[in-house]
Amino acid sequence: MNKKIWLSPPHLTGEEQKYIKEAFDTNWIAPIGTNVDAFEKAICDYTKAKYCTVLSSGTAAIHLALIILGIKENDEIICPTFTFAATVNPVRYLKAIPIFVDSERDTFNMCPELLEKTIQARIAKGKKPKAILLVHIYGVPAKIKEIQEIAKQYEIPIIEDAADTLGATYKNKKIGTFGEIGIYSFNGNKIITTSGGGALVANKKKYTNKAVFLATQARDKAAHYQHSEIGYNYRMSNVVAGIGRGQMEVIENRIQQRRRNYEYYKENLGQIKEITFTKELENYYANRWLTTILTDTFKTREKIRFALAKENIEARPLWKPMHLQPIFKNHPNYLNGVSEDLFNRGLCLPSGSNMSTKDLIKITNCIKKVSQ
Repeated sequence: MNKKIWLSPPHLTGEEQKYIKEAFDTNWIAPIGTNVDAFEKAICDYTKAKYCTVLSSGTAAIHLALIILGIKENDEIICPTFTFAATVNPVRYLKAIPIFVDSERDTFNMCPELLEKTIQARIAKGKKPKAILLVHIYGVPAKIKEIQEIAKQYEIPIIEDAADTLGATYKNKKIGTFGEIGIYSFNGNKIITTSGGGALVANKKKYTNKAVFLATQARDKAAHYQHSEIGYNYRMSNVVAGIGRGQMEVIENRIQQRRRNYEYYKENLGQIKEITFTKELENYYANRWLTTILTDTFKTREKIRFALAKENIEARPLWKPMHLQPIFKNHPNYLNGVSEDLFNRGLCLPSGSNMSTKDLIKITNCIKKVSQ
């Protein structure tokens, strides 16, 4: 059996062990300690966000962000349809209503033109959306300037789901810091990992203070255990945060390695007429968490995917849009056909930062062989 080439495996250096050992040596095996503090500081220093709270997952961070912004049952939240379910599930945790908006073709992210039409349509129905949950998928920033302008015009706060996009920028400003609240993920497949985990960043201290409060079971200030609000067990442990400290030391290397993968694929597959790549727009800098290709037909996509699988190489179709998912099929949606087309013709290629040139050669040769 050929060695498995994974889509996006964890990539540790071994240096993380010193911070994990520190947690054990100091007996801080809890959701508090020097690793938690240092990891939050490292994220702030890197992103230039003023405040950060590290949590058990990016999903938990979205959930808390919605609560912090006052989202209630039946409130409408604008979401991209082209995303992973973890973006939208927290909306339903609160019994709020996701309103799905389709993509534009340049970045595959939420279409600004369709976003404005959606807002106008919901206002006309007497239901002004309470937030825009903006996702930057596959490490490529959305058209943030246009979306910010629309959000400002209609006075709707943005929650930025930058789970895929830590380190990406627009005009040298880090993605995740454009909205009212930003979200990062450190899941095992992300550009840096803590095995599981996430972060909530903001420029208002009251937001991260509230996040810590809610993430630690919403315990009131009292000598005894007293609770006036529903809380959650969402705080990141000091042990896990130690992995994050070590990973933050190599994040720029990880981005360069991921971008190298994209450039290699583009250089070696870009001449195949059935395959196209997303371009990097002016003033945008993608971290290229995953390299995606768009094939000419569903048949071509599947032919490539099955050929790679036969060689024990993992590749996946692009996201199945939320409006096509059984759990969300009855929610309002505003579509232009882009996300369904991307789902039918798009493929994520192996993009791990620990892939060797030998791996890249094997993958590209396999694709070239079936594309002849």
